[in-house]
Amino acid sequence: MLERNSNRVLIMLIAVFCWAGSALAEPNQKPMKETLQISEDIQYLLYLPEGYGEEEKKWPLMIFLHGRGESGDDLDRVKKHGPPKLIEKGKDFPFIIVSPQCPRDRWWSDIYLDRLIDSVIESHSVDEDRIYMTGLSMGGFGTWNYAGLHSGRLAAIAPICGGGDPILTWRMRSLPIWAFHGAKDGTVPVDRTMQMVEAVKSRGNDEVKVTIYAEAEHDSWSETYNNPELYEWFLSHKRESRSSNRERRR
Repeated sequence: MLERNSNRVLIMLIAVFCWAGSALAEPNQKPMKETLQISEDIQYLLYLPEGYGEEEKKWPLMIFLHGRGESGDDLDRVKKHGPPKLIEKGKDFPFIIVSPQCPRDRWWSDIYLDRLIDSVIESHSVDEDRIYMTGLSMGGFGTWNYAGLHSGRLAAIAPICGGGDPILTWRMRSLPIWAFHGAKDGTVPVDRTMQMVEAVKSRGNDEVKVTIYAEAEHDSWSETYNNPELYEWFLSHKRESRSSNRERRR
């Protein structure tokens, strides 16, 4: 009888430890919703880096914009690509990462994104000199568009297989940009990225670079987001440094 009870206790302890281990292993990526002063709620995934909240510290913020296929009202779809996918697989990032979901049949709105950034800054410990934006396909277009209208808020951008309005590039003349595209992209032609890159360069921006994957089709994001150099490049840029560089060039 004593032996049977001991076995039962042992099984219960094993179950508790397994449950606890599973809980600890869960990615720190939570679904959030903000009701802002726009036409509808904003749904997004929020990732807080390891060590967040343990000390008085401001953290860099990355905004990730998904593509058309992940639009809707199911946040699990946002985990299909990019940083949210990597977080679900256990990757740690040194950023607060906000991955909003665009409503179905809409495009990324700069007003939508601007107010979301305001909300995150208000509720979290964000370094406002290190706000970065990246996105793929429709999110690449959204990244170019937001930067063209609000470049003063950003420290750097990395649009992937997107495009935009070259007229807006005058606002990006001091914004660090790393653009990516697949040479064989049949969905968004590589010329859309090259058009934006050349327009930015014509404005005197010497901090823009482009990576074209010779064999890639529309998926030029997997290799990009798997490259640790991208995140190191982001962290090498601060908004205040952009202001200093601009003053020196005058």
